[in-house]
Amino acid sequence: MNNFNFYSPTFFAFGKDTENDAGKLVRRFGGSKVLIHYGGGSVIRSGLLDRVKASLDSESIPYVLLGGVKPNPRSGLVYEGIELCKKENVDFVLAVGGGSSIDSAKAIAAGAVYDGDFWDFYSGKYIENALPIGTVLTISAAGSEGSPDSVITKEEGMFKRGATGDAIRPKFSILNPALTQTLPQYQTACGITDIMAHLYERYLTNTTEVEATDRMIEAHLLTMIHEGPRVIADPNNYAARANIMWAGMMAHNNSCGVGRSQDWNSHNIEHELSALYDCAHGAGLAVTMPAVFTYVMNHDVMRFAQIAVRVWGCQMDFACPENTAKAGIEALRSFLISIGMPKNFAELGAKEEDIDKLVDVLCNGNGRNGSISGFVTLDENDCRNIYKLMV
Repeated sequence: MNNFNFYSPTFFAFGKDTENDAGKLVRRFGGSKVLIHYGGGSVIRSGLLDRVKASLDSESIPYVLLGGVKPNPRSGLVYEGIELCKKENVDFVLAVGGGSSIDSAKAIAAGAVYDGDFWDFYSGKYIENALPIGTVLTISAAGSEGSPDSVITKEEGMFKRGATGDAIRPKFSILNPALTQTLPQYQTACGITDIMAHLYERYLTNTTEVEATDRMIEAHLLTMIHEGPRVIADPNNYAARANIMWAGMMAHNNSCGVGRSQDWNSHNIEHELSALYDCAHGAGLAVTMPAVFTYVMNHDVMRFAQIAVRVWGCQMDFACPENTAKAGIEALRSFLISIGMPKNFAELGAKEEDIDKLVDVLCNGNGRNGSISGFVTLDENDCRNIYKLMV
């Protein structure tokens, strides 16, 4: 295990009706004027936004509203939010929604106290300072409610890139599993896929002797395999929703990733798909992960064999571990299809003729130098071959 620092100070309020405590928590963490940042339809129709506003009113905390966040959140709305925060002297950002709203809120919070272009953070600059952030989560997926990370798409060039910094870890996150019960099955399945991707990306490591975090990752994957079908079959299964919600947070606050190198090539490769086609991130990952894993499997076939045995219940073929590794990848693919995820480019809405464009932006766009690095360093030819496996 490698040396590491781990700092995860987010306060979690978990359970039914906890959104009614948003005002108290904003005050507890120093907010005196709030930007409420959200998407649109569902948080309004469900009455959630009104409940959050009422909780702030009860604490006499003024607020301004900025809706309109879309999946794969865009830079244009971030710039708008930064200007609004400065104009209105906002000192706290409250995201109401899923990962897109939270990621956009984080970008706004960082940009509001920065003299330059917020996109500097999405081009490699570490986030040192930001307005404090709180969240009211409505979908279990991105894990942004507990992470120091954010992903934004820059509309000029359609670059989808990430930023990080402990300054954008939420001060508090409200996690009410009941708020996820009205999600369409497809969105629920996309969220499950994203959570599993966060776990796999940490499992694929070149660091040895990391049994503690290996076992933590395996436990959360087993939770998703157990609870996923239950919640797909019964969207109102609160117990299953609760387990998925907490596993989703644990999958991405990096408690499972400390002391080990990580991958993130599957995420990088998928980001080009959701940037170009505006597909759901989880759906893109469902197509991307099996292709990436198949392509890089022989880099460390025993790591893939291990997760196949421990998580998917495959039998170890000691004479040919490659067979076990392949069986585990196929088990993952079959599971994702079983919960309603796409299996190839056609079902995702992607086009084979766009592969060269995808590869160029992936490997060369926004300052990259011809490759991406993780579990395995992949050059343009490797990435092209991986995209072809998805067709």
